[in-house]
Amino acid sequence: MNYFRFVKFCIIIPARYASTRFPGKPLADISGTTMIRRVWEAASACLGHSGIAVATDDERIASHVKVFGTAIMTSEMHPSGTDRCMEAYAKSGFDADVIVNIQGDEPFIRPEQILALVSMFEKSEVQIATLKKKINESADVNNPNVVKVVTDKNDKALYFSRSCIPYNRENDTEPQYYRHIGMYAYRTSALKEITLLPPSSLELTEKLEQLRWLENGYHVAVAETQWQSPAVDTPEDLEKARLFLVK
Repeated sequence: MNYFRFVKFCIIIPARYASTRFPGKPLADISGTTMIRRVWEAASACLGHSGIAVATDDERIASHVKVFGTAIMTSEMHPSGTDRCMEAYAKSGFDADVIVNIQGDEPFIRPEQILALVSMFEKSEVQIATLKKKINESADVNNPNVVKVVTDKNDKALYFSRSCIPYNRENDTEPQYYRHIGMYAYRTSALKEITLLPPSSLELTEKLEQLRWLENGYHVAVAETQWQSPAVDTPEDLEKARLFLVK
């Protein structure tokens, strides 16, 4: 664990082998280093090697991770990385105020993004934190694969959507749109609670688990980041990641 000003935090990295679009994705090679190891190294640049664990349901991933770090075996039945994080934390022996969830397909995250998440918990009312980035490409505004977020003046999430939000009805203003960057941090108490909640109507409609939290009244704080790197969901994304690395 690491102490950041006022909070003790750990990092859990969920990593599944049986991805529908890209089986074995965490073990994919990116210029001589596996993707899951790149995620681990990015996390350890922020935290060191203590207080970090990969949560997986596959022995191949666990065996690979144990060469350089800590792996925790979890159930194959988890519907989301959030649920996998909770089981891994319960088994880890970590004692943290805040748990950071970094997906195992984000090989180019930066330590400052992790610290931006954790810093949001300086406010006692914050239960969950995540990131946003300005959208600069007009095509992304109406792309349902780019999740948008709107916040209030205190950086609290009002809504997440695959649709264009806010909708510019009269087309007489120039609103700034933000994409949601899918990294999360949770107070330990909040993580325990949200993994017990049933799927909500908004979540089922948009296929976004964070809407379950909003619909149940949780305070989700949103920090702005200037950095956006390619996540890897498909073999085609892997090639983009390799090109990104050599830019």
